[in-house]
Amino acid sequence: MSIRRLAALLSAVVIVIGACTTGGGATSSPAGSVAASAPAASAPAGSAAAGDCNVGMSWNNYQEERWAKWDEPAIKKAVEDGGGTYTANDAKSSAETQATNVETLISGGANVVIILAEDDVAIKPSVTSAIGEGIPVIAYDRLIEDAGVLYITFDNIEVGRMQAREVFKLVPKGNYAIIKGNEADANARFLRDGYEEVIGAAVTAGDIKIVGETFTDGWKPENAQTNMEQILTAANNDVDAVLSENDGMAGGVVEALRAQGLAGQIPVSGQDGDQAALNRVAKGEQTLSVWKDARELGKAAGEAAIALCANQDVAAVEGTAEFTTPGGNKVSSILLAPLPVLKDNLNVVVDAGWITKDALCQGVTDTSVAACQ
Repeated sequence: MSIRRLAALLSAVVIVIGACTTGGGATSSPAGSVAASAPAASAPAGSAAAGDCNVGMSWNNYQEERWAKWDEPAIKKAVEDGGGTYTANDAKSSAETQATNVETLISGGANVVIILAEDDVAIKPSVTSAIGEGIPVIAYDRLIEDAGVLYITFDNIEVGRMQAREVFKLVPKGNYAIIKGNEADANARFLRDGYEEVIGAAVTAGDIKIVGETFTDGWKPENAQTNMEQILTAANNDVDAVLSENDGMAGGVVEALRAQGLAGQIPVSGQDGDQAALNRVAKGEQTLSVWKDARELGKAAGEAAIALCANQDVAAVEGTAEFTTPGGNKVSSILLAPLPVLKDNLNVVVDAGWITKDALCQGVTDTSVAACQ
């Protein structure tokens, strides 16, 4: 038995004793420390018998709206429906904390680890450590450059294409601002690649001029707002379109535009189907949100984790296909299809139960929005 496995076993004994003496129960919420619905530390590394599969989840920043509302409940349900237990912790946007958190999941007896990476480079030693101990790793929603991971996400290059297509339809010529996500996140680069496929030729031809392009630390709305304010100042407000890589940042962009009396006049893209963003789409302040049904993503990850408890071969998980990463690694992947949501098809998210009509239509005065009639 390895030292780490021995530590995991002793940890499980401590947890059981603590539960018996205090009468306290653990919760599945990753609010800072590891939590689990039941301890499972005695199985061999990376494998588990039916009903004894401990799935560890490392969140990069649990404060993002979608993780708690949509992704985690779907992951947890799929794991528990498969007879496993779910354990989670939160890095709170710290790559260093996430490395420690992954180690904690491993020493706590995780048979499979799902990682939503804060920094796709900084997390690699933790991934190597897990795989080296026979613990499969799922790279959740964000790529980790390691041939041994199972990469589960939406097609993010296509998300970028969808955003750019809709904005380009409205502004085939003019000044563009591009608000990218966190520089350490491969998704920010995938989305930008999608933009390039749509607007690249127009940029080369001189029809589109990119007057500002910047990464946004942590994908944070307040940072995006600052970035957009700076671009507007430098361009003397001469901006005709904004490609924002997600909804949270789009919110910051819209606030920067609002301060200049430009909200609703300039096309703005986003993704994730955040409630506030869908409301902005209905009000005409945001052009589209590419909807990625996180319930399906979470379900796919939870089911894959259960499969990996029985068979550690990531390529054997149902529905996988080979994906060549920007770094040249060939990884097993599951890529789900996204859907662009605009003012004329908002009924899709209402009908799916993603958002209520009241929340979607709050403050909407445009009688042409069919979903709000």
